[in-house]
Amino acid sequence: MLESRSVTKKFGSKVAVEQLSLVLEPGHVYAMLGPNGSGKTTWMKMAAGLIKPTEGAVLFKGSPVGIESRKHIAYMSTEPYFYSWMTVKDVGRYYRDFFEDFSYDDYKGLIKRMELTEEMRIRTLSSGMMAKLKIAVTLARDSEVYMLDEPFNGIDLLARDEIRESILEHAAENKVLLLSSHLVEEMEAIADRAVFIKNGRKADECDVEDMRNAKGVSMADRYREIYGHEGVQA
Repeated sequence: MLESRSVTKKFGSKVAVEQLSLVLEPGHVYAMLGPNGSGKTTWMKMAAGLIKPTEGAVLFKGSPVGIESRKHIAYMSTEPYFYSWMTVKDVGRYYRDFFEDFSYDDYKGLIKRMELTEEMRIRTLSSGMMAKLKIAVTLARDSEVYMLDEPFNGIDLLARDEIRESILEHAAENKVLLLSSHLVEEMEAIADRAVFIKNGRKADECDVEDMRNAKGVSMADRYREIYGHEGVQA
């Protein structure tokens, strides 16, 4: 459904992503793993159609990503992207106006689960509350692809359980879920496939269950093997 063909992205002389090839199939939850600065966010922005590759192509159902694919790909970035004057209700209305697949009823249910209210103002939200709002508004779309960049950043341990359940409820045979993170232990409980990115390149791709059963290696173990002293964060 979503394919990366030898994608390279350069910013001046800096190579952020290099010759990255990847195929994401429906029915799977993918973890895109790597330390901060490894190229995960840059690749996801290209897959979302927000920036263009320097070389190669990202395809959605065989066509280059762009304006049309944005109707089917729900992307949550790490950066805040709401106006400070907005309320949580305004955010839902804003998304409803832009995306035909957005359900305001689902949104209301999700913000309730995230312990947010429609009256809350963006300028008053903590970083953790903002993170939960971004997840809620993204998952309220009925998209074919969900891409969440660092969804657990700023989220306390207890709230992560609720968010994990909300994410998994959107897993389906006809959908792709892609979560990027450096919090490997969180991804272990969610993803069935793992893609490891190192210095902008794909270092490995594996089926998580097969890796456990055949090799006795966990996702965190494989992370340590690939990144060494770069570390695993819980």
